[in-house]
Amino acid sequence: MYEKKINVLRNIHSKKLYKKEILVKVLPNFNDHILKKPDWIKVRFPSNIDKIKNTKRILRKHKLNTVCEQAACPNLFECFNKGTATFMILGTTCTRRCPFCAVDHGKPLNINVNEPIQLSKAILDLDLNHVVITSVVRDDLKDRGAKHFSNCIQAIRTNRNIIIEILVPDFKGVLQDAIQTISVFPPDIFNHNLENVPRLYKFVRPGANYKQSLRLLELFKIKNSDVITKSGLMLGLGETTKEIIQVMKDLFNSGVNILTLGQYLQPSNSHIPVQRYISPLEFLQLEEQALSIGFERAFCGSLVRSSYHAELQYHKSLTILKGT
Repeated sequence: MYEKKINVLRNIHSKKLYKKEILVKVLPNFNDHILKKPDWIKVRFPSNIDKIKNTKRILRKHKLNTVCEQAACPNLFECFNKGTATFMILGTTCTRRCPFCAVDHGKPLNINVNEPIQLSKAILDLDLNHVVITSVVRDDLKDRGAKHFSNCIQAIRTNRNIIIEILVPDFKGVLQDAIQTISVFPPDIFNHNLENVPRLYKFVRPGANYKQSLRLLELFKIKNSDVITKSGLMLGLGETTKEIIQVMKDLFNSGVNILTLGQYLQPSNSHIPVQRYISPLEFLQLEEQALSIGFERAFCGSLVRSSYHAELQYHKSLTILKGT
């Protein structure tokens, strides 16, 4: 069984991970020791990998990338086995170097102008009813990639009536223009993750601005009041409970409908070590806190990611938001 898992890993993670070292700034009181992963964090491997192979075959056929593979998501096996994935557009090279993220960074290639059509065809082949699209950060582009997001949404809507969720970067410096561009063909769910608390931003999200990220969510909601907005944090990087609750309140006051909280897991030894593992009871208490603040829905747990069970998250939220 162990050898089988190894073979699956080799097949799934076809790209060479962690090929670039990330320089991690060390904060005072920062623990650089590797903590033992607790028993409650377990990833289940499917006994039959035929569906995973088929999902990969379709992705490769259409020459598409997924954040599941590029970021070494722990839920990859479960999602691919269900025939779903979170597509990553605008290439595989990010112009920022966040020390928690396994996605490659550096100088990106030119945009693949055929990607919207390729994406649309892959969605048909996978027979998806709900698609999540994210991207690398493209600070090198004048519009930061907003038009490409819009082109992808338009291409998908042309071929199929489907729920479209986008998980966008912060569109640094062109925030209002980006919102204007995406609002021409708006998604069904607009997601932008804050990732962590503002005190740790220079460390965790270098190049990002906490208030600007909140502003992005707020302005999009003002312009698209009927579109569900969503944001998430990864916990275990040194934040306090008081700081988490303040971020929740900031998000709620920015019009965000759905909150996701998950455990940060260190992709490799060259990334930020986990500072603390949050217990299932703490996640439950944070979920209750989020609901008491006013969020329509909060999804909190060790393996929760913003796109994990995204279709289920959407339908659970829809019953409250639209009374259906």
